[in-house]
Amino acid sequence: MIRVAINGAAGRMGRNLLAATLDDPALELAAALAPPDHDAIGVDAGTLAGREPCGVALTAGPDATQFDVAVDFSRPEGTLALIETCSRHGAPVVIGTTGFSPEQRATIGAAAREIPIVLAPNTGVGVNLVFGLVATAARALGDDYDAEVLEAHHRHKVDAPSGTALRLGEVAAEARGHALGDCAVYSREGHTGERERGSIGFATVRGGDIVGEHTVLFAGDGERIEITHRAASRMVFARGAMRAAGWIARQVPGLYDMQDVLGLARD
Repeated sequence: MIRVAINGAAGRMGRNLLAATLDDPALELAAALAPPDHDAIGVDAGTLAGREPCGVALTAGPDATQFDVAVDFSRPEGTLALIETCSRHGAPVVIGTTGFSPEQRATIGAAAREIPIVLAPNTGVGVNLVFGLVATAARALGDDYDAEVLEAHHRHKVDAPSGTALRLGEVAAEARGHALGDCAVYSREGHTGERERGSIGFATVRGGDIVGEHTVLFAGDGERIEITHRAASRMVFARGAMRAAGWIARQVPGLYDMQDVLGLARD
């Protein structure tokens, strides 16, 4: 039985993570963590997840001696604080948080020399299959086809483009032999001039309760190819995160992603 701690447990995604942990017979919910000022502190995690009470109350701080793996879907600052605790005790971490700065990503990379870390902008199994499809398409089509990444999320999402959209852009750019930073276009307004060959554009929608939608569009002369993933429930991400938790518990220190967890061949 793998003992799991959920960081960011009181959020929309956190409640799905709690439910996915409680539903998995191979996992035991050992800790549910939330900011110290959150009004759910002290509430039973099972109740919060829409399940039977489980005897684990939401608390404000982790004790890494009480769990085997931490799963984090919070904010970058909360993630880094959790990693510091886990590093001291050698506990692996699955990170689904997005919106890290380059400096914060470097901190995560340094911690991965001490503990196993899965860093995944999207833990859903389906969208990780899409990464491979996008790489194949981008490599075959090359710069003759214009590439655009379109994404839509709920009104509460705080970062844009989404981490998944950025990863899709990275996959497409790398498959075409480019670095995303050299070809990304994140906004268009006014007289922009003609599109530059090889550029990858991003379009962002925020509204309502959209869980997550991503499309990579390859537009050529006379045809258009679209690769789309739509998530209708956050449970697809939660179940993928639990799969990652079970996997990372058996790994040596290093920085991994969901492609590693799923055993998908690298392009």
